[in-house]
Amino acid sequence: MTLENLLAIRQLQAHNAEPISLRKLLDAARRNLADARFDQISSDNRFDAGYKCVMQCAMIGLWASGYRTSTSQPGHHQTAIQCLIHTMGVPKDDIIVLDALRRQRNLTDYEGDPVSNATLKACIDHAEELLLYTEHWLRERHPEVLTH
Repeated sequence: MTLENLLAIRQLQAHNAEPISLRKLLDAARRNLADARFDQISSDNRFDAGYKCVMQCAMIGLWASGYRTSTSQPGHHQTAIQCLIHTMGVPKDDIIVLDALRRQRNLTDYEGDPVSNATLKACIDHAEELLLYTEHWLRERHPEVLTH
C-alpha cells in the first residue's frame, strides 16, 4: 500500500510541517532516547521512552514527506511504523521488529505485562538505530531541518 492509498482511505492526512516543527520532534526523540537509557527508572517507563523515540522518528518521516497519521482512526501507531518503508526507506526486517515493539507497548500499557530486560534492550537498541537513521535521512533529504 502506498502513502497515496493510505491518504485515500483516510489513514493519513496531508500535512505541511515547518522545519522548526521537525526539529522540535527530533529533539524530543533524542530526549526520549536519553530517558530510555536512564537506569534509575523502571523498565516499563524506559521501554515507553524508547518506544516514543521510535514513534517520533516515524512521525518525522511522515511529516517531512507531507503526511501525518489520522489519529482519529484506529491503528495510527501501526500505520506510522509501517510507513517507514515508504517515507525513509527503512528495511522491512527492521519494520517487523519495530511493529513487535508496538505490540509489546500495547501489552504493557493496556494489560500490565512487564517488560523483560531483553525486550527493553531491543527497544533501546532499535530506537537508537532508527534515530541515527532518521538523522542521516534528514541530512541527506531535508538538511534545512538540521540547520539552526
